[in-house]
Amino acid sequence: MPRHPAALVWLLCATTALTSTPAVAATGRPPGEPAGVAALLTELRELHQRTGAATEAFNETEERLAEQRAEVDRLTARLADTRSGLADARRTAGALAAAQYRHGGAADLPSVLRLLLTGDDPARALHDGTVARRAAAGQLAEISRLVEAESQAAALAGEATAALDEQRALVERQREQRDEAHRRLDELAGLLAGLSEEQLTELTALEEHTTAEAQREFLAAHAPTDEPPGSAAGQRALDWALDQLGKPYEIGAEGPDAFDPAGLAMRAWEHAGAIVPRTSARAWELLPRVPLDQLQPGDLVIYHEDTSHIALYAGDGSVVHPPAPGEPVSFTPLAVHPVEGAVRPTTGA
Repeated sequence: MPRHPAALVWLLCATTALTSTPAVAATGRPPGEPAGVAALLTELRELHQRTGAATEAFNETEERLAEQRAEVDRLTARLADTRSGLADARRTAGALAAAQYRHGGAADLPSVLRLLLTGDDPARALHDGTVARRAAAGQLAEISRLVEAESQAAALAGEATAALDEQRALVERQREQRDEAHRRLDELAGLLAGLSEEQLTELTALEEHTTAEAQREFLAAHAPTDEPPGSAAGQRALDWALDQLGKPYEIGAEGPDAFDPAGLAMRAWEHAGAIVPRTSARAWELLPRVPLDQLQPGDLVIYHEDTSHIALYAGDGSVVHPPAPGEPVSFTPLAVHPVEGAVRPTTGA
């Protein structure tokens, strides 16, 4: 079903409170200068996409940060184990050195030389020589183990430091991307705050008309003659997503009270027993592709060339998702944004 005509008005009310930035900062036009409704719609959609892309970048960094934190923890644990082994090796090497000092180095004398110097029984001297060689070999092994442990500890310390530095850089990048996403929201607010009621009405009407035209073209090109019923897992994912209707869009949110598009897709399929990547770009990259004329309920529709938006197919040419910043989880026509393709998660069952 189409979006409610009041969606843009709701967005205006919701986002105006976010900023006091004049409209010129968002639109590049002096206050009061009129713009064609078609140009306004183009600008609005571009801002929607940029905000979605900023949200996706934030989510991608969140994923990388979680992986990096796990890597830091892994390296820290390995370094602790290696340092413990290094301490043991140092103690063993110290004991060997002390023993060598106490015996004055006699244990290393060749057996023939010891025979000449001490007059020992030849058989006993040869036996002692064998024992000495074995002791010397053991000493070399312990020294080798100590050197290897020292080298490994140094290498791991360097890796752990580099991993921690990368984690700090990701934290800073994540902060910048969150700020960018909020800045895009401010741009939306600045754009909408400068519109009159008449412009808002015209903009809403044009948006609905444009979406309807895109929907007709999409269905003409991709609609199946008999839509397949879909899997039980896909239906479970869709049913869970439908239970979230009306919940707000929020940057980086994955429930339970708010969602961004990828957060909703991930959680819906999680409840169906499948793992879906946290970002639409990764979903497009990693999940099995499905032809657009073979869509089934629960399939994930990917939007825009940069794959920055995602929605769950709900059947009959509709999807469920938070369509844009400021708009809650809702039904929309499938072609509400330019469609890039679709993927189908699998549960392994």
